[in-house]
Amino acid sequence: MARRFSFGVVVALLALAVQTPAQQWPAGFVDPAPVLAAASKAISEANLRCVTFSGTGYSGPVGQTFENAPNIDWPRSEMANYTRTINWETGTSKETFDRKPGNNPASWKYGIGWVGGTPTQKEPRQTHIVNGQYAWHMDGNGPPVPVPPELAEIYQLDIWLTPHGFLKAARKPGANPRAVWRWEQLEKGRDGNVVAPEKVHVVAIIVLGKYRVDATINSQNIITRIKTTVNEPVLGDFNIEHESTNFIDAGNSKWPIAWHSHHGWDDNWQFYSESTGHNGYGGKFPTVQANVCDDPVPVPESVKQAAPPNYGRVDVEKLANGVYLLGGGPANSYMIEFRDFVAVFEAPLNEERSLAVMETVAKLAPNKPIRWLITSHPHFDHIGGIRTYNHIGATVVAHYINLKFLNRDVLTYKPRTIKPDILALWPPTEVAEGYNYEAVQENFVITDNSRILRVYYVQPLRHVAGMLMAYLPAERIAFEADLFDTHEPPRAAQLPSMQSFLTQVQRMKLDVATVAPVHGKPVPWSTFMEAMKAVPKTD
Repeated sequence: MARRFSFGVVVALLALAVQTPAQQWPAGFVDPAPVLAAASKAISEANLRCVTFSGTGYSGPVGQTFENAPNIDWPRSEMANYTRTINWETGTSKETFDRKPGNNPASWKYGIGWVGGTPTQKEPRQTHIVNGQYAWHMDGNGPPVPVPPELAEIYQLDIWLTPHGFLKAARKPGANPRAVWRWEQLEKGRDGNVVAPEKVHVVAIIVLGKYRVDATINSQNIITRIKTTVNEPVLGDFNIEHESTNFIDAGNSKWPIAWHSHHGWDDNWQFYSESTGHNGYGGKFPTVQANVCDDPVPVPESVKQAAPPNYGRVDVEKLANGVYLLGGGPANSYMIEFRDFVAVFEAPLNEERSLAVMETVAKLAPNKPIRWLITSHPHFDHIGGIRTYNHIGATVVAHYINLKFLNRDVLTYKPRTIKPDILALWPPTEVAEGYNYEAVQENFVITDNSRILRVYYVQPLRHVAGMLMAYLPAERIAFEADLFDTHEPPRAAQLPSMQSFLTQVQRMKLDVATVAPVHGKPVPWSTFMEAMKAVPKTD
């Protein structure tokens, strides 16, 4: 009878094997100590306490593709005059770079962290700093703006996702290194169809007490790839993978100057996912200074004292009988009450936010189920809560072009190991059976024969494929997302979306009195028309 080992037994055997010869390690495992020691020696890791590297790179906002197409990159933003200093002894990092303003939230660095509805970047020069558990950013010479704790933790994790950082983290208490071997033989993609077979080692450690980080170490004892998994509200367990090459001398150590990062799976054949993008960060940074360790930037008092985002706060504003704005954060939801059920427009941000909104809906319309959740488009800052609505029985109304992505990658019962949400913990059978969505091509009607809510496909649009808006004819209210934001003055970069919104309203001959945006407060239609005239016609 075959013997079966539980995970706990394997861990116990690994711990015991520290005291025993290498051949006593369980099959497939090896002693991590000599593997790590050889990797450290190959790049003289111990000689590098901190590093500053500069050059030109690119970055991509996770979840902001135009279309969920196969094998696609996140949209690229060029980063000029890029400089980063990492100090592993103090656990600090400082990044500065120039990026075209007007298109991105000022809070966005690269990878995850894009939140629509936050202030737009105004200055080219951007600064992002991590010091221990705190992180903050500055737009030009503006004041420091705190990064929310959950995202600040990922920024701190990123300090250790370098060859030298990984080796230093592997020696920390609680790292618990484990090592396996495998062969790398074939890869179809950017590296060519065939590579020479090579036996490599993969060492896994625990960083910050919770994140598993894996390093692939080649036959020359060089770390070529570092991978970890973090939580992303839309996709759950989310892959971050750094590849580094072209090591050069840096003082008495060696440092890689070419970087290539995946944020999401590089899934060319969609074995695991429909498509979530990848290639989130990279570049060449040939100017390297070893052990130039300036004092860490102290944490500003305003950052220390900043309260974390309050996703449970829901500000209610009545727009009409049974129609409510559910605000209180960088993005709104809207509730439309019918005779026997409720429809909600948009489920942004995350589960915490959506649970709070749903509790508010339950108080405003007791004993009426949320029958429909209308999602405007699949950018991640707008769909972080659709799993939560699906869990409580709501049908997601989405444009048909986004259904494969939503149903395969988002509305699933796949386990979430980093931060399980309510759908992962208590998945209803309807998720597996596919009762998740209603497809819209041109328009869709929700009605109880007394109130009518129309859902329209907005086109043409450069912002994203498959954009929906909604309209209440009797109340003359148009609900929209990212077509016209009112949380800050209109900017040139939004003009194409504003024009598409106007075209759709005119094409459908809608008599709009109030524009209800996801970002910002509702405004009269006249305010939108005045903005159309006032916004500069250049990007």
